[in-house]
Amino acid sequence: MPVRFLRSARSARLAGAALLVALAAAPAVAQQAEVVRRLGLGTGRDAIGVTPPAPDVEGTGPAALFAAPDGKIYLLDQVNGRILSIDGSRPTGTPEAMRLPDDLVPQDLVAVKDQLYVWDGRVHALGTAPKGEEPVLQARAVAAVDDATRSAFAQMGSQTPSSEDEAIGAAGRSAGADELGEPIRQFVASKSLGPIDVEILPRKDAKGAMVELRRQDAPLESRRFEIKVADRLGAVEILDVTGKGDSFVFTESIPLKAEEKAWSYVVRYAANGSLAAVYDLPITGDQFPSRRFVTVSPEGKVLYLRSDATGVSILDLKGRKPPKNGILAAPPNPVQIARPAGADDALDQGIVTAIRPGTRVGAIQTGLAFEGLKWKVTPQNYGPDPDRACVGFDGRTRRPAYLQGKVGQEVRGVPYCWGCFGSFVTFKRQVDRGILAGNWCTRENPRRDVVGVDCSAFVSQCWGLSRHYTTADIPSITERLANPWDLKPGDALNKPGSHVMLFVKFTPDRKVEVLEAATGGCNGRVCRNVYPLSVLLGRGYHPVRYKALRDQ
Repeated sequence: MPVRFLRSARSARLAGAALLVALAAAPAVAQQAEVVRRLGLGTGRDAIGVTPPAPDVEGTGPAALFAAPDGKIYLLDQVNGRILSIDGSRPTGTPEAMRLPDDLVPQDLVAVKDQLYVWDGRVHALGTAPKGEEPVLQARAVAAVDDATRSAFAQMGSQTPSSEDEAIGAAGRSAGADELGEPIRQFVASKSLGPIDVEILPRKDAKGAMVELRRQDAPLESRRFEIKVADRLGAVEILDVTGKGDSFVFTESIPLKAEEKAWSYVVRYAANGSLAAVYDLPITGDQFPSRRFVTVSPEGKVLYLRSDATGVSILDLKGRKPPKNGILAAPPNPVQIARPAGADDALDQGIVTAIRPGTRVGAIQTGLAFEGLKWKVTPQNYGPDPDRACVGFDGRTRRPAYLQGKVGQEVRGVPYCWGCFGSFVTFKRQVDRGILAGNWCTRENPRRDVVGVDCSAFVSQCWGLSRHYTTADIPSITERLANPWDLKPGDALNKPGSHVMLFVKFTPDRKVEVLEAATGGCNGRVCRNVYPLSVLLGRGYHPVRYKALRDQ
């Protein structure tokens, strides 16, 4: 089991002018929220970078929001390659901008023990930036990551995926959600209470869990609270414990029917174990994905990161009174959210394609081959420097970020290539011949002088299809699963018109592990990621099963 860690926070204040708004048009629930800070689009210090969505490509915005113990609010501006630091005591002031090294494009950020860390599949410690208008941070890869840092990243799925043997083994058993009843152990390092051991014991009916916190310096003293949900319990992650002893817990209620809505909450439990408040997370399909979309400020405010094509808002969510029966269910007075365009299942249009008879093990093995392929980048694969800029993107060039500065070096993973299709064997043969590698200029027509795969081409290859099925095509060759917990290795999570991921397995802590070819989430390559299931369902992903894939 992965060990997880939590720092309690020092007090700070989020003050300054703010606007009280009702989340009605965009969020999933009607609730009140205070806009702590609004950032428009651009490259200035009062703006944020956003790449708009395109067919078969999700939009990209800031990757992470983190409220540090010293009162600063950090925003990972992935598109502009920098970190914005907002003073929590005056959040409307001009942020401090710190540029990341050109070869580092992280997806997550945390502050632990006064040290800033980022994660791009590995943990990097950031050094103090020199003085300047937008100084460049120094980054150092951390060889031996301590429990505190590792566990802070694991809160939102920034964790090491299962081994290849475990992934293939799960596919061989066609394992779905049948192994999620084991205890989950976490390590909590509370600043006010000292080190705390946590044990989460799921109920046999999968509708909740008992959580026990025990101080290491007083092992006979313990605190307990019970999490209860109306449907099936998803991930349980302790985000913070305040000096008063309040515990803030991210948790999910995921239905057994895919057409019903999955709910995500941050729940506050008082020091005596009573359920004190529920913060409904307004996750919808029109907002851009962020790895760390919720954080808890030092004084216990729940801050939510919402980004879309118009800009970015940091929201202070207002908790509602908990239900009298203590069961987390649909919020009161939910608003109806229009489904994103193209979200309805496509009709079977009689498309015919040749296939290779495939199994779940074979699909996962093919995906791992794309993700684990190691190849040496030649000057011919790399292309000219500076590379040609993408049309419609500020500062982005054709070359995926993970290849930047890697001429003559070995890299891992087949690169993202907009509109490209082919096997990993074909890719290796072509790069050995000196073909240009990767293209994430997704607002232009696909190029024919580059190699790699995009998200749907990758899944098509894993399923053994002879041609490229887009995310809009995939419903015509799959069945939509009625129960998201029925996902098995080799199935997929598909958002028609946007993105698709190959499902690998449920993690022991009730998240989902996937293989995907992605721009923002993978730095422009095929990689493995871990996500909370309710977040993907809330953003419009459908659990689907390719009809011709055999269990054995």
